[in-house]
Amino acid sequence: MIKPHHTTTTTLILPFLFLLLSISFHLFPFPQTLTLTHPPPPPSPSRTTHIVRFVHYKHAREHLLYLRENLRNKNNRWEWIERRNPAAAYPTDFGVLEIDDEVRVEVVEELEGLELAKDVSVEFRYTRGLLGRRGDDGGDGCVFGVGRKRRPGKIFTRMSFNESEGGMCGSGGGNGSFGSRSRRLLLQRTQVTSLFGADVLWAKGYTGEKVKMAIFDTGIRADHPHFRHIKERTNWTNEDTLNDNLGHGTFVAGVIAGQDSECLGFAPDAEIYAFRVFTDAQVSYTSWFLDAFNYAIAINLDVLNLSIGGPDHLDLPFVEKVWELTANNIIMVSAIGNDGPLYGTLNNPADQSDVIGVGGIDYSDHIASFSSRGMSTWEIPHGYGRVKPDIVAYGRDIMGSKISTGCRSLSGTSVASPVVAGVVCLLVSVLPVNKRKQVLNPASMKQALIEGAAKLSGPHMYEQGAGRVDLLESYEILKNYEPRASIVPSVLDFLDCPYSWPFCRQPLYAGAMPVIFNATILNGMGVTGYVDGPPTWHPSNEDGNLLSIHFTHSGIIWPWTGYLGLHMQIKEEGSQFLGLIEGNVTVKVYSPPAPGEKAVRTSTCVLQLRLNVIPTPPRSKRVLWDQFHSIKYPPGYIPRDSLDVRNDILDWHGDHLHTNFYTLYNMLKDAGYYVETLGSPLTCFDARQYGTLLLVDLEDEYFEEEIKKLKEDVLNTGLGLAVFAEWYNVDTMVKMRFFDDNTRSWWTPVTGGANIPALNDLLAPFGIAFGDKILNGDFTMDGAQSRYASGTNIVKFPAAGYLHSFPFLDSSDSGGTHVLASSFTKEDLPILGFLELGEGRISVYGDSNCLDSSHMVTNCHWLLRKILDFTSMNIKDPVLFSESARQDAPLYENSNKLPSRRTDVNFSAYSSVMGKALICRSDSRFEVWGTKGYNIQVRGRNRRLPGHQAIDLGGGFNSSLLRSDANKSTVSRQSKRDSLSNKYLSLLYRDELDTPVQAASHWLLPALVAAFGFLLFLSFWRIRQKRRRRRRGSGSGKLGNF
Repeated sequence: MIKPHHTTTTTLILPFLFLLLSISFHLFPFPQTLTLTHPPPPPSPSRTTHIVRFVHYKHAREHLLYLRENLRNKNNRWEWIERRNPAAAYPTDFGVLEIDDEVRVEVVEELEGLELAKDVSVEFRYTRGLLGRRGDDGGDGCVFGVGRKRRPGKIFTRMSFNESEGGMCGSGGGNGSFGSRSRRLLLQRTQVTSLFGADVLWAKGYTGEKVKMAIFDTGIRADHPHFRHIKERTNWTNEDTLNDNLGHGTFVAGVIAGQDSECLGFAPDAEIYAFRVFTDAQVSYTSWFLDAFNYAIAINLDVLNLSIGGPDHLDLPFVEKVWELTANNIIMVSAIGNDGPLYGTLNNPADQSDVIGVGGIDYSDHIASFSSRGMSTWEIPHGYGRVKPDIVAYGRDIMGSKISTGCRSLSGTSVASPVVAGVVCLLVSVLPVNKRKQVLNPASMKQALIEGAAKLSGPHMYEQGAGRVDLLESYEILKNYEPRASIVPSVLDFLDCPYSWPFCRQPLYAGAMPVIFNATILNGMGVTGYVDGPPTWHPSNEDGNLLSIHFTHSGIIWPWTGYLGLHMQIKEEGSQFLGLIEGNVTVKVYSPPAPGEKAVRTSTCVLQLRLNVIPTPPRSKRVLWDQFHSIKYPPGYIPRDSLDVRNDILDWHGDHLHTNFYTLYNMLKDAGYYVETLGSPLTCFDARQYGTLLLVDLEDEYFEEEIKKLKEDVLNTGLGLAVFAEWYNVDTMVKMRFFDDNTRSWWTPVTGGANIPALNDLLAPFGIAFGDKILNGDFTMDGAQSRYASGTNIVKFPAAGYLHSFPFLDSSDSGGTHVLASSFTKEDLPILGFLELGEGRISVYGDSNCLDSSHMVTNCHWLLRKILDFTSMNIKDPVLFSESARQDAPLYENSNKLPSRRTDVNFSAYSSVMGKALICRSDSRFEVWGTKGYNIQVRGRNRRLPGHQAIDLGGGFNSSLLRSDANKSTVSRQSKRDSLSNKYLSLLYRDELDTPVQAASHWLLPALVAAFGFLLFLSFWRIRQKRRRRRRGSGSGKLGNF
């Protein structure tokens, strides 16, 4: 029997191995897998309808034959839907298929692989609901679109069916007031056509004759006495009628071309083409619109009115068909939306640059409370929106035709839109029929309307566009119009307040993030155009050389329009300059020759600049707003921030300082702060320039480089950090999941009100984390009462900080749904914290609704001011920093219990971080464009922080520039929950430690690993030595026997 001589070493190794494994499980826990219990799905339809778009126009039967010949799956698992409508006689670029759900994925993938198939999308079902009696929505009862529950899928604003007789709708806002009684009675005495001077053009013989006017709505009756020329009525629905049984289409037609003396239209001799695209239940489908648009192109219409819209500007079949429509020289007029007075609420297609988007005003020239405000949100978060609406027109209490006879009044931007459409019809008739298509197009008509508009004195450009439409001024412009290109707006004047808001609120200064102005290029010379050479800045004097402008612009101007982006910075030598910089930006545009011409058409556009410049403000007064990590609808289901709001489930207002956070922006300006926007990662700003980084309601992930840099910025550079979080609860997100009849698919929130797991990663180096409770209630602090609306709680916070707790109702167990308050027990939970760490200061708060003007109950501007006093200037409010709030012991939550990421959502499809390259975009400082940003060497901070690991400097700025494309940095879904130092020591002490103590953490795990390795090596060495000795003994015995 051989004795195991290595027993002693093994007995030492095994306990140590178990200890190390135990440490590993504590420090590096396996990622939690969330098992989501979904609500049972509704009975799944056996087939789902899809739209297949093709590369070429062909007759429907040719497309069908192509699919039959090329689809391998021919076992009656899909069916071509025949569309019996007037467009069937013309070639088409799409087909409608019903596909069995069991093979849906397989068939769609096969369709997308076909050479002649452009793309495949689910058929949208559009709905518009009837408006209830006045006051049902608690606001402007006579306006469609107010109070409508928004759901994913294609959304349309409501029609209005309320009479305005006997009283006016409430204004709902200061600048939406209607004025004196004499003004309110104005409409009863005067036709809206007379307010625009239509009778002047009628007297000249211009009445809309031979203008082909399309009205996409609910239809019209053939024998209606108010109309002279109902040229054609077409039905695109699944109902067997051409008549208008609701009255909305008839009303719109009456505003445009009615001849009744009580409700005159603008162009009574226009030829009406009534497209019935909505059923009596106000339902429509994508394919109905696409067919109707194709037919409008085929019969060569002149003007098209679309008094509908929705927030989904990424519905590509719809959006691209509108482009195609305008490219075929059809002037489209559309309502901007009735989601006012909120900002960032523009509706599509009115928010497209090739469409004339119309907002509404009252008879006092105030913006109607219901009218949606800009800016456009297509470009957010990585750019800046365009000016919309284009123009405004009277939209309150407008008279139009009833369904069979007589007149009535309605309000809404769907009423303002036909007012402008009527004006356009009248202007088209000014030109001879044989010259109309040569001169008039969507760009030239928009130029005439915008250049002739009357700028209103109160609203800014993102409320009124160019101003109130002026028929007679536009007529004078068109009389002598020569095809040309122009820039809209044509002037940016920092001294013109309030029209130039927000630019007029904050001057330029050296060292700031670029100020971006997004202008529109209108090209009246042709449907396609090009920018000839780079745009040029022409300063009026030497001071203008202090301004540096980088330009971005459309590669191809199509259809009729493009963009010009100005990224403006003051050079470093202008850091002490105080004064005005004036000059012009010129852009040369050219288009191919028109039919019958040989020479290329050219035009020089001019944008006038008048900029206010000041010396660079002190660091403590500069605040940087993080826009980069914001995600909005569309395309993903980003849920609302306040779960108490039932009529708007989507977060679609842009979450920008100049959209739904505009009141916050104005407050900060009034308080003397200078606010800049960062649309690039956190590595793309120099922390030495700013007092506070403001993170509000953010939904995206963070690059590892961002987390490391922010730690350095706060602890060593003295950057202040202010965080306003939101709710995040997986159970609630699961309960918000629903089956959408519009798209025949499940819609699931891709995150909560904010991305708490990502925020916790960002805050982990500071020992701070949020939880997953959903808290609601009122509280009072420092004499101010505030509402906490669906906010979250703080679950980790270091000692020596200041933490405030209040009694709230927690609705997370009910999935955030509204239940009686009596069913909950209030619990004191921490929601507000203040911490000094290293050279920086941090404040965290669990709710952002008090800063968001969309659904704000009470604002917390007072709290933000006190937070900035602390983070930027180290001014401590005695109430917020009272001894009773001081934390003697750390608040600790095990990392395993922190909110976890969902595993059933493809978040990378919506993220600007996951699977993306870390790169500084064109909204960051010019010197870091196209790089990974500032690193420590660039800032001269090549030193180790007290108690923190030194950060690898890499190759500095230049090498970062060279490697920016090659090295794509991505963030992992299994990213660390805490800094390594906190993890190591929390195992031993079960709480967080202050920064100086964390120094020991950096050698603890390496030492343990080294000791384990040494003992393991020693064990193997001793075993090997024993085996060698046994072999020698065995060999000697064998030799002797031999």
